[in-house]
Amino acid sequence: MRVSFLNIIYIILAFVFLGLGFIGIFLPVLPTTPFLLLASFFFAKGSPKFNKWFISTKIYKNHLEEFKRTRSMTLRKKLLIVIPVSIMLITTAILMNNMYLRLLILFLIMFIYYYFSFRINTLSE
Repeated sequence: MRVSFLNIIYIILAFVFLGLGFIGIFLPVLPTTPFLLLASFFFAKGSPKFNKWFISTKIYKNHLEEFKRTRSMTLRKKLLIVIPVSIMLITTAILMNNMYLRLLILFLIMFIYYYFSFRINTLSE
């Protein structure tokens, strides 16, 4: 199998997001699950071998396996993702002087709340 330049980019991005997700396990300000979802996406696009390896890791099984299987999360997990992301985006918007970028961030926050409220089912704990 020939590895293309795009596959290499996907694999690099996967490892970057895996690293951020791993750091997010220990730092509460970084949400773990979105970074690991991105890592999973890029591993799947970049290499079947790396994707198989990632799916077999403990970090995948602890943080993503149930979500991928059921497309649902507990309310606690949703809040642990949405609140830090919102804080970071609101802080960024406050520090910016560009009104258009502030509006873009506002729409992004609204989309995040919509997506986590209506597109991802909530499991009872």
